[in-house]
Amino acid sequence: MSENGQFNALLGADEVVQPPADLVASDAYIKDWQETHRASLADLEGFWDKVARDFHWFKEWDRVLDWQYPYAKWFVGGQTNITYNCLDRHVQGAKKNKVALIWEGEDGEERVFSYRQLLFYVNKMANVLKGLGVGKGDRVCIYMPLTPEGIISMLACARIGAVHSVVYAGLGHGALRDRIVDAEAKAVICADISYRRGKTVELLDIVRNAVEGLDVVESVIVHRRHEEKRPLGPKEHDLDELMANASHECEAEVMDAEDLLFILYTSGTTGKPKGTVFVHGGYMVGTAYHAKAFMNISDSDIYWSTSDIGWIVGHSYIVYAPLTIGATCLVREGAPDYPDPGTFYRLIEKYGVSRIFTAPTLLRMLMRYGNDWIEKYDLSSIRQIVCAGEPMNPEAWWWGYRNLCGNGKAWICDNMWQTETGAPLVCTPLSLPAKPGYCGVLAIGIDGDVVDNQGEPVATGQGGNFVIKNPWPSMFRTVYNDPERYEQYWNTIPGCYVTGDVATRDEDGYIMFLGRSDDILNPAGHRIGTADVESALVSHPAVAEAAVIGKPDPIKGESIKAFVTLRVGNEPSEELGKQIVAHVREVLGPIAAPSELQFVGSLPKTRSGKIMRRLLKAQELGLDIGDISTLEE
Repeated sequence: MSENGQFNALLGADEVVQPPADLVASDAYIKDWQETHRASLADLEGFWDKVARDFHWFKEWDRVLDWQYPYAKWFVGGQTNITYNCLDRHVQGAKKNKVALIWEGEDGEERVFSYRQLLFYVNKMANVLKGLGVGKGDRVCIYMPLTPEGIISMLACARIGAVHSVVYAGLGHGALRDRIVDAEAKAVICADISYRRGKTVELLDIVRNAVEGLDVVESVIVHRRHEEKRPLGPKEHDLDELMANASHECEAEVMDAEDLLFILYTSGTTGKPKGTVFVHGGYMVGTAYHAKAFMNISDSDIYWSTSDIGWIVGHSYIVYAPLTIGATCLVREGAPDYPDPGTFYRLIEKYGVSRIFTAPTLLRMLMRYGNDWIEKYDLSSIRQIVCAGEPMNPEAWWWGYRNLCGNGKAWICDNMWQTETGAPLVCTPLSLPAKPGYCGVLAIGIDGDVVDNQGEPVATGQGGNFVIKNPWPSMFRTVYNDPERYEQYWNTIPGCYVTGDVATRDEDGYIMFLGRSDDILNPAGHRIGTADVESALVSHPAVAEAAVIGKPDPIKGESIKAFVTLRVGNEPSEELGKQIVAHVREVLGPIAAPSELQFVGSLPKTRSGKIMRRLLKAQELGLDIGDISTLEE
C-alpha cells in the first residue's frame, strides 16, 4: 500500500449502455434507484423497518438498530425463524403446490419439490436431528454435494435453531477438520460420494479422516448415494433410514432476530480460516431485499444460481433469499460444461430459466468454446444475468450482452460483495445504464466510498480503498470465537469497514474494482490494478482468460508477468505472445505492458471461481503458497 493509498486507474468506460425500456417497465423492482438509495441513507432505520414488515415475525422488534461500533444488532427484540418465511407462509397461502426446487444431476436425473413437499422433508430432517440430540444453538457441519439433501439439511438446522456450518464438498480432510473443531460441531451431515465430470468423488473417507478422534462429534449422518452401500461405523447413521422413520411435523423454533443462523468459513492467505457469523433476522431481511431490488427476482421466475451451497452465494442466493420470495429455484450438480459445452444452454432452454446468478469465470469459459453451441438452443427466456466473484472485464460483459442476452433484449450486470457482507455492496441495477468495466453504483442502504489510507475521499478517477461507512442488516456479526479478528475489518481505517479492495469511481458515482489491495502491481512506481491489465489482455480476440502478477525487477522495482489461456481455435506461439503484449501496450500504455507472457492450459482458481494470483506468484518466486484449501483441482 502506498503512503496515501492512491493508485493509477488506467481503464475507463468508453461506452454507456442503456437498459431496454420495456424490461425496465415490466421487471425493475426499483424504478428510481438513486432516489431510493438517497432515501435509504437519509433514514436508515426507517427504511429497513419498512422492508422488514414484508416478513413474518412471531414478535415485532423493539428497536430497528443497535449500533455500538463496530458491532451491530438489527431488529432487536424481534422474533422470527427464517425457515418459516422460506416455507410455512408459502404453504399456508397460494404457493403450497408451486414448484420450489428443481434439481438435475450430471447424468440427467431430475427431482422436483413443491413448497409443501420441501417443508415435508425439511420437517423430517429436523426431527432426525432432534432424535440425535441436536438442539437450539448446537453446531452442525454439512459436507454435502449440491443436492436437495444438502439444501434440506441447511433448512432443517435453521428450523430447530441449530447453527449450520456448510463446508464445500471437495475441501480436504484437513480443512474440514479445522472447521469442525473451530465450530465444535456436534453432528456432521455428509454424502458418501459426489459426481463430477462423470466420475464419483469419495467423500465419506474424507469425513472419517476429519472426525477421527474428535469426541465433540457425536453423530455422522450419511446420505448413501452409491449403489453399493458401504458399511457404517459406530457413530454413523444412514440418512434414508432415519428420514423414513421421522415425523413430517415440526414447528419452527422461535428465534430472536440476533440468534445465530450459520457460520461460514473463509480462507485467508495465512492462518486458520475465519468463521463468519450470520443471524436469522437481519440476514433474512437484507439478502431477500437485494434479491428483489437488484436481481428483480419474483415468484414468477425460474431462477438459477450456478454457485454451490458451500459458498455465501449459495447460502444467500440459492437457498434463503429466493425461497423467502417464493421463486422456483433450479439447482444442478456437476460441471456446467459437462457432458458437453452446450450443457449450460440446454438447461436454460429446458427449464425456461429467466434469471441467472453466475461468475465472470463462467462467461469467459463459454467464450472460450465459441458461439456454435449457443446457436443450438433457445435462450429467449433469459431476462437478467447477474455476475459476481471478481471483476467482470468489458470483453466478457459485451460477449454476454450480445450472445446470451439477445444483444440487449435481456440485461447483464455486475455486482460486488463478500462472504462477510452477505449481500451486494455495489451493483448495476436494471433501472440504470451499464458502463462495461465498472461494477456499478452503491447498493440500496450502503454508504460506501473510495478513500486513501487516512480515510479521506480520493479524487474522481483516482484509485483508493473501497470502504463502507454504515452497518447493514445482512452483515456478519463477528468472527466465531475471535472478535479481535472481526474488529480488524473496522480498525484498519477508523470509522470504516475496509473490504480489502482497491477501486476508483467516476463522476456519476460508478465504481470500478481494480483488484485486491494485496494484488496491486507497482511497475516503475505506477500502482495499477490487476483487473486493468487482465481486462486489456482478455480484450484481445485470442485470449479467453488471463491473470497477472508482479515480480521483483532490478530496474523497474516490479515487472508484470501475464498468464494467458486461449480461446478454442488459437495455438500458443511466440508471435501471438508478442501481439498480445503489443495489444496491452496500445490499450493501456507501456507502463502496463507485461514483461513476460506465459501460455497455460488453465489458471488456478478457488472452487468458487476466483483466480488465485497469490498461488501463481508463490510458485513463480518459490514462496510459501499458504492456505490453498479452497483450490479447485
